[in-house]
Amino acid sequence: MKAALRGCPDSRTQQKLIEAIEQRIERMAAYFGRISGVEADDLRQEAWVAVLETLPRLDMRIGNPEQHLLQRARWRILDTIRAHWRAHTVSIPEGCLEAPSFDPTETFDLIALMELLSPLQQRILRALLEGYTAREVAEILGCSPANVAYHVRRIREAYKSLEAESLAAIDTEQGQNSP
Repeated sequence: MKAALRGCPDSRTQQKLIEAIEQRIERMAAYFGRISGVEADDLRQEAWVAVLETLPRLDMRIGNPEQHLLQRARWRILDTIRAHWRAHTVSIPEGCLEAPSFDPTETFDLIALMELLSPLQQRILRALLEGYTAREVAEILGCSPANVAYHVRRIREAYKSLEAESLAAIDTEQGQNSP
């Protein structure tokens, strides 16, 4: 580490920063290693790479340099964990990705659902049914993705209530038809 700092301007200040965050990086790597199953030594090494990459470009006058370096280390650790999980995930066989043979028109009345929704929720549902992502819908409607997520939750609630009503109606019909 000391060799990497040679030639950097203000290496004494940078050395103090490294000493200040050293224990926190050790604990952070150990913690994420325990909860993710990735080797803590690998995470620690990646964290130090992030710190050493950031250190020469660090502006000591802006914000808290220790927090900035720790955040960079944390991001690198999380990226390493994601890459590890991707590398160790079993791929899905091609036959499993086929569309299910579910026809929502047989068991679901879209018009009845639309009547339960507000005009904005109707627009969101139409866009989602057309294949847009929630983020794209937010851009189209000029609102935040969180707002779209809120309305999607409300649409699901309306769908569940409509589904419960239809199941209750089916149960009532079956009860009347049985001897």
